[in-house]
Amino acid sequence: MFLRALDRFFSHEASGGILLMLSALAAMIVANSALSGLYESVLAAKFSVLINGEGLSKPLILWINDGLMAIFFFLIGLELKREILEGKLKNPSDIILPGVAALGGMALPALVFVLFNWNIIENISGWAIPAATDIAFALGILALVGSRAPASLKVFLLTLAILDDLGAIIIIALFYTAELKVDYLFLALLPLAGLLWLNIKGAHRIAPALLLGAIMWYFVLKSGVHATLAGVVTAFCIPLKDKWGKSPLHSLENGLTPYVLYLIIPIFAFANAGVVLKGMTFNDLLAPLPLGIALGLIVGKQVGVFGLTMLMVKTGIAKMPHGATALHIYGISCLAGVGFTMSLFIGGLSFADAEMMNQVRLGVLSGSIVSGILGYTALMMASRQSPQDDVPASA
Repeated sequence: MFLRALDRFFSHEASGGILLMLSALAAMIVANSALSGLYESVLAAKFSVLINGEGLSKPLILWINDGLMAIFFFLIGLELKREILEGKLKNPSDIILPGVAALGGMALPALVFVLFNWNIIENISGWAIPAATDIAFALGILALVGSRAPASLKVFLLTLAILDDLGAIIIIALFYTAELKVDYLFLALLPLAGLLWLNIKGAHRIAPALLLGAIMWYFVLKSGVHATLAGVVTAFCIPLKDKWGKSPLHSLENGLTPYVLYLIIPIFAFANAGVVLKGMTFNDLLAPLPLGIALGLIVGKQVGVFGLTMLMVKTGIAKMPHGATALHIYGISCLAGVGFTMSLFIGGLSFADAEMMNQVRLGVLSGSIVSGILGYTALMMASRQSPQDDVPASA
């Protein structure tokens, strides 16, 4: 009976988002309990992989953020390649509306953050934190609404979130690169050449590509460019079709998804969401850093996504998703403000100071929680009205 219930849970669309919430809650409980010292010491414990004194020696938190998250980005890369070649991003006309919404949903939150932190030099590097959307969380909340929301909304949110992830990858590459070591970057071109050859050849075996990807990850990490980008590049070198017509990309994506959704992302959440509440007051939430992040997610995402979507529809440039109303789109714009995983990740790239990271966690969690509640409420309200009660399906 227990196994049957467990199977039902993991087969539900919302299961990934729920597990993510539980992991974040567990992190907060542990970080504010008698186990807090153990929690911090385990994450700070150094793990080394050395050959003749050369290699990697990093605390566990960085193995999670640089290593496990490279696998997360690898999966995002696989999804992006599939969508570009045969999915929602194949037809340019299908991505105009969510594409513009994604741009607005990244630019406006960043602007809101900058407005609150303009004169604080040490904070300004966090401008990209509220620009990201957490796909698992957002889709999980949408799944809780169920069939009461039009099916087109899931396609709209998924496309928006995929483009949002692509934007986040570009931002990390351009703005979150440490001191560049060109020699290691040139060394990374060697496994990349092998990956490109395997892709052109349409190689069926996945193991050589993964081995080359791991070597490239090491060189990219040592170069100063964030190593998770090696995951994306490796993914784009996995063939969609091999020489026998089978799809290594589909096989790898399907096989990897459960491990990323139910293991890697919850581990990342548990390691990064531990907000220390001891000594905090409501005024701490009003400090420029957490307030800029929270309002970026809550207000910036709503204005950027909802405002530009409705502008595109009203001007006749794009059509409203089938069966959707303005209230549906407002609900989706709120869900886009659930930043969590990617926001915490960018926060970790922005700040090394523990106290500032605690403020980042506070802003991300508060902004994401409020956005999630607003989005769910708006979508439930929208399900009680018909599309005819609102704007038409096209302008």
